[in-house]
Amino acid sequence: MKNNIIKSTALLFTALVVLSSCESKKKEEATPELQPKVETFLLAKEKLTTELRLPAELTGFQQVDLYAKVSSFVKTLKVDIGSKVTKGQLLIVLEAPEISSQLAAAESRLKSMEAIYTTSKSTYNRLYETSKVEGTISKNDLEMANGKKNSDYAQYQAAIAAHKEVSIMRGYLEIRAPFDGVVAARNVNLGTFVGPAGKGSDLPLLTIQQQDKLRLAVSIPELYTGYLHQGDEMSFSVKSLPETFKAKITRMSGALDLKLRSERVEMDVLNTKKDLLPGMVAEVLLPLNAKDSTFVIPKSALINSAEGTFVVRVIDHKAHKVEVKKGREIEEKIEIFGDLNRNDKLVKIASEETKEGDIINE
Repeated sequence: MKNNIIKSTALLFTALVVLSSCESKKKEEATPELQPKVETFLLAKEKLTTELRLPAELTGFQQVDLYAKVSSFVKTLKVDIGSKVTKGQLLIVLEAPEISSQLAAAESRLKSMEAIYTTSKSTYNRLYETSKVEGTISKNDLEMANGKKNSDYAQYQAAIAAHKEVSIMRGYLEIRAPFDGVVAARNVNLGTFVGPAGKGSDLPLLTIQQQDKLRLAVSIPELYTGYLHQGDEMSFSVKSLPETFKAKITRMSGALDLKLRSERVEMDVLNTKKDLLPGMVAEVLLPLNAKDSTFVIPKSALINSAEGTFVVRVIDHKAHKVEVKKGREIEEKIEIFGDLNRNDKLVKIASEETKEGDIINE
């Protein structure tokens, strides 16, 4: 009897344990897994103002390398490095004896053809006046005289052209300044052989630069070309001088360089004090001021993956990835462009592990 009571008690205890275990398991299955809370924010537009530092180059506003047009020798050298020159000033006199001989021959031929034409013209005029009396001059003789006059005139015009050609070639023996400037380089001495081909043409005779006005050129990356406009003022500096200079955008190429994928922008810099030198490397500070407001988000809200660049938009507590393009960056903020609207709810600290349709616990 006692053993039966003990067995009954044991069976009852076992049943209670199993029942308790089952209820506990059902409660665990019925309780949903709690998701960690995710911080979100509402998308808004801002005017992002940034600055961009880029290297630039100073060059003479005008610069030209002077070469010899004809084979010759340097006879007279009137300037040297650093010489100030004015437009039209004689810089170098070259010597080519064969050109002088050609000019003398052209002058002789010109005078000869002029005399021949004058004679044939006078002959025709006399025959023409005589032919007015009927029966004195045949029509054939008059026509032959007229033809001779026209032929001699054509030869005379050819002689004029040949003389002019040689005169122009002789003019190439005088090298003159094309504009006001400074001689920046000299590569010849007295007696040097120069010419349009061969060793004498490797280097220019002289290099002339306009230095009272300089050209500051900078290449703007494609990403920032839309923020700059003609007339925008910017500052620049050079390593050799402590002061900061100002300049305005004067010219924009309006196209991208195929190698650098950048736009060439130029500024005119007045250099009346001659502090700046052509060839200096400058650092330009470009203000990138957006005219319109754009969407700006924290950098932590951006996902950079192999598939692209995304933000996570929350709609009805579910995650939706939206592909965007990056703009300018400043500190912890970044400009984005994409299929977004004002007041869209975005995840502030986005993770690449977030999948489309995941539950977002705000």
